[in-house]
Amino acid sequence: MHQQKIEAIKSAIEAANAASQDELEAYRIKFISKKSVVGELFAQMKDIPNEQKREYGQLVNEVKQLAEQKFQELIEKVNSSSKKSKSTDMDLTLPPTGIAAGGIHPLTATRQRIIEIFERIGFNLSEGPEIEDDWHNFTALNFPENHPAREMQDTFFIEKNPDIALRTHTSSVQVRVMENQKPPIRTLSPGRVYRNEAISARAHCIFHQVEGLYVDENVGFADLKNTLYHFAKEMFGKETKVRFRPSFFPFTEPSAEIDISCLLCGGKGCNVCKGAGWVEIGGSGMVDPNVLENCGIDSGKYTGFAFGMGIERIAMLKYQIKDLRLFTENDIRFLKQFRPML
Repeated sequence: MHQQKIEAIKSAIEAANAASQDELEAYRIKFISKKSVVGELFAQMKDIPNEQKREYGQLVNEVKQLAEQKFQELIEKVNSSSKKSKSTDMDLTLPPTGIAAGGIHPLTATRQRIIEIFERIGFNLSEGPEIEDDWHNFTALNFPENHPAREMQDTFFIEKNPDIALRTHTSSVQVRVMENQKPPIRTLSPGRVYRNEAISARAHCIFHQVEGLYVDENVGFADLKNTLYHFAKEMFGKETKVRFRPSFFPFTEPSAEIDISCLLCGGKGCNVCKGAGWVEIGGSGMVDPNVLENCGIDSGKYTGFAFGMGIERIAMLKYQIKDLRLFTENDIRFLKQFRPML
């Protein structure tokens, strides 16, 4: 009886076939696993008389080896069939699919656009160190010793050296240009700056500025206004209006804040402009004579104007972004919006 059962199992193993992973798993469960028919043969060993156990054991081992050998053959067959199916499903004559390109960061795009606008009207680029000394960052720019910007709450000073700090504005680059270049000077200084401020939707301890400087004979406030009129209309559109409000900066006199008409409401008043119809984009003014003299330029012969803007501020207005922190969080959902169309 046992002999007939073993022969029937051997015949079933030899006739077994598998064309998929599911059928392969079904074979394994039926013939290889502990609860398989072969496993049952081993479990019945205890019921076999002692004088027949050796012969019975040899027959069962032969069945086990046959099942395992067949299993390996089926594995190779299924894998071979799968590779063949994949290769035949591929149409090599089709053109390749496009690779998704990355996008330019909105701050980089804004910076490049600002540079492009001012380069067209004769401004060249200048750069300077981000770690500055007191002279270039404060003193040469007419900051009194007791000015609040010198205090720890505004400036990151280098430890154990109160005369060295992370620059708080790119005006320090303008000082270096005026020290090493004779007028006429027409330069643009974009770069990263640092201020010891709490991070919020409208403020950050690390941000970017771009500052412009023009020094020559007979430079007047009208030249400043016309330059910024040109920039505003090129950057935000020809319908953009510009206004100047009196203000104070240690390194310019007279000084003025620069406002443009709100891009969302067109000057009618909305939540973004707080109902005023205007939004601030930066500061400007005529270079203080003391600053010119500190840099070795004759203030009796030369005059100049300067202006400064936050690149993040310009980008927020241009792209209608309401949270400054998005620029530095590297959220792919945010950055994907600026990816070029393929």
